Amino acid sequence: MKIPLSDRLQACCSFVHPGDRVADIGCDHGYLGIYLLKNGIASSVIAADIREGPLQSAVKNSEKFGVGDKMTFYLSDGVRNIPRAFDTLVCAGMGGDTMVSILSAAPWLKSEKHRLILQCQTKTALLRKYLSENGWCIQKEAIIRDGKFLYTVMEVIWQDSYYLTPGQCYFPPALSDNSEELLRGYYRYVVQGLENIVLNRKEQADPFAVQALEELKNLPLCKENTL
Repeated sequence: MKIPLSDRLQACCSFVHPGDRVADIGCDHGYLGIYLLKNGIASSVIAADIREGPLQSAVKNSEKFGVGDKMTFYLSDGVRNIPRAFDTLVCAGMGGDTMVSILSAAPWLKSEKHRLILQCQTKTALLRKYLSENGWCIQKEAIIRDGKFLYTVMEVIWQDSYYLTPGQCYFPPALSDNSEELLRGYYRYVVQGLENIVLNRKEQADPFAVQALEELKNLPLCKENTL
């Protein structure tokens, strides 16, 4: 029986280390944790969701795929109500502002004991800015094409004295290992989004976005006429 996993969630799974104890926050249907267990990647999975309906769906799916004995389930707002016995935290399919709220409410995550795998749907630059300002380091970040859209999945560790400029919050150094095609596509997507913010709202444009656009316009990718 095939586990219905999107390309985004598949990418998140590829960041998990063999034997990791995983906490899947906002687990929804539970397929990410189920995939990790069925393929012998994670040793155990904590599945948490803020809504009762999706959590019960995850419970039923874990039983259907025969991994219920290695999963525990928690109704939780972020990580508030889950045990801390895990190595890797996964947040996928949320907005960057929601992830910032989850991390801000859990200062105990700022430790070498924990690694974060984060996949934003929106406001990714806001999340990167928060991470940069609060001692988190984006070790690597993969660009994922899922249907018509480009997303990223980032691996984050606790490492003080890590800093991103405004431009890097939109297009960080951690993206450099991606293919040229994906880099150019994501760069176009980011710059066009910033242009919409800055050029269409000249008097009300966020100074952070203005500075970011100026930085990105000076990158070699722009000078090579990729737009």
